[in-house]
Amino acid sequence: MSIRRRILNRTLRLFERRHLARVSDPAEMRRSFEMKARVWFRPPRGSEFRRGMLGDVPVLWAHGPTANRDSVILYFHGGGYVMGSSRTHRAMLATVSQMSGVPACLPDYRMAPEHLFPAAFDDGLASYKALLEAGYRGDQIILGGDSAGGGLALAVLAAICREGLPQPLMSFAFSPLTDLTMNGASHRSNYDREVMLPPEKMHTLAQEYLNGGDPRDPRIAPLYGNFRGAGPVYLWASTHEILLDDTRNMAARLKEQGVEVRSQIEHGLPHVWPMFHNILPEGQRSLERLAAQIRVRVDITHPAPDES
Repeated sequence: MSIRRRILNRTLRLFERRHLARVSDPAEMRRSFEMKARVWFRPPRGSEFRRGMLGDVPVLWAHGPTANRDSVILYFHGGGYVMGSSRTHRAMLATVSQMSGVPACLPDYRMAPEHLFPAAFDDGLASYKALLEAGYRGDQIILGGDSAGGGLALAVLAAICREGLPQPLMSFAFSPLTDLTMNGASHRSNYDREVMLPPEKMHTLAQEYLNGGDPRDPRIAPLYGNFRGAGPVYLWASTHEILLDDTRNMAARLKEQGVEVRSQIEHGLPHVWPMFHNILPEGQRSLERLAAQIRVRVDITHPAPDES
């Protein structure tokens, strides 16, 4: 493991985990995340960003310098359904776009506390349907996300299966939140090893977003969804994060239902470490592996539709 990983873990433990545990005002959480994203995360030189709409959902299109293929990565940002945005994640997706040659689309789905469950899910599914209506085939769409956004991507995948919509080419998630019961053993076993997320706050955030809803509802907890007929799914998690079992259990669930699934468990890395691709060699390598999988699967012969 890199020296940078050790330094980053120590920094996150001392500052970010304590900050997230202390702050309760969503506006302050969002401002802090946006500011840190501008400092920490840099897109490749020559990347292009464009605002647009998918139906009623505002989105940001991110084109890496070499993005010229006719597919799209539909990516849902993380942030516990409370913070995060297309701006905080645009650098990572522009990097994936550059590596894979595929442009990315990042919806700014509605978040709590202004919009409670199932607002984010409704926007996520609407975004996918809007891409289909815009002329994309299912096999031209790569579905992805991280943390809560990774759970959202998988919840949308379950809905795609449930409604019989065209399947995406593939789906992926970094450190996804898949079980809002918070019953995974890693919530306890990794309490001291987790460097970013405050375990004591996770259950409270989940309950506030659910607003009395069922924590096993597959629209928010994809671990309890039905994925029969889904295309391949790729999952990433770290041995040291409290959401480790969210990935392990999700992978087992998918396999039980006959889905092709690959899970990559990395050692000692922080929650959603690929976001730190600018400074963390392990983050860069994970994005390279994802991009390689995308390149293998993408059909580059179909002409690109109008993205407006």
